[in-house]
Amino acid sequence: MPTLLLLFPLKPEQIEQVRQRIPEWNIISASDAAITEEQYRDAEIVLGWNAAMDAVFDSAANLKWVQTSSAGVDRLPLDRLRERGIALSSASGIHPISMAETLFAMLLAFSRNLHHAIRQQSRGEWRVSERYYQLAGRTIGIVGVGAIGTEMARLAKAFGMTTLGVRKSARPVAEVDEMYGMDRLDDVLSRSDMVVNVLPYTDETHHLFNTERFAAMKPDALFFNFGRGASVDTAALVAALEQGTIGGAGLDVFEEEPLPSGHPLWKMDNVIATPHIGGWTDHYKTRVTEIFLDNLDAYLTKGKPVRNAVDFDRNY
Repeated sequence: MPTLLLLFPLKPEQIEQVRQRIPEWNIISASDAAITEEQYRDAEIVLGWNAAMDAVFDSAANLKWVQTSSAGVDRLPLDRLRERGIALSSASGIHPISMAETLFAMLLAFSRNLHHAIRQQSRGEWRVSERYYQLAGRTIGIVGVGAIGTEMARLAKAFGMTTLGVRKSARPVAEVDEMYGMDRLDDVLSRSDMVVNVLPYTDETHHLFNTERFAAMKPDALFFNFGRGASVDTAALVAALEQGTIGGAGLDVFEEEPLPSGHPLWKMDNVIATPHIGGWTDHYKTRVTEIFLDNLDAYLTKGKPVRNAVDFDRNY
């Protein structure tokens, strides 16, 4: 009997939708009971990923397809998956609305100094800041204009902002006023009041945002990372914030997660940090289930997933 491991826990009614498609399969959910090492090894399909699956990967002889519950796949053993011919698909496309809203929660917090006001409230302090500003009329540079970046640009236009975009292709995007290739990145950084990174993690994007990139930004610019943690040189970011090279940062992803409790980013007044929750909503499991069911249908009929199939040459 083939085995499906649900390492990303689904709701009972969602598991039932899966079961109706594969009634003869052994479906094991991490939310029901502890998964044994033998069950990990027997899996043909895995939804989600964890350290235990990684540990037994080389002896999981039946594994043929992994569906992640996230858009990013850089935490998986990509080379080994490719070497063994195991199909990989992601949950790309479920995050645009929630991540764009999280970005604008941060942008509005900075523009109205809400992050400072919340701290003052907890201390019972009445203090008026010297710096409030409008988002309207500001320029936002979005680095990595895919589905998420496009939704961010759409909201930015609604707020009356000028939108600049950067990606491999400079092909026009409706919500972006000016699109550029990666060779124009520094130009966009120098013009932007706010810079948002939504790039995937690849060899080319490793520490893309480094000392030189932060130096290219305006001294009062805000930097936001909703891409991958390792695309930012954390030490360079901390230095840029401490030295006033940039004005502040909103961070949802980090090189090391969880961010250590003693890390200087936690203590900085010009930083808003969230624990990698930018994509989460009450609809998250529903959207992951929709993608998984589409790909399960394709796997059963064609032998491989078709929606968000990962290109191992690009690692996304």
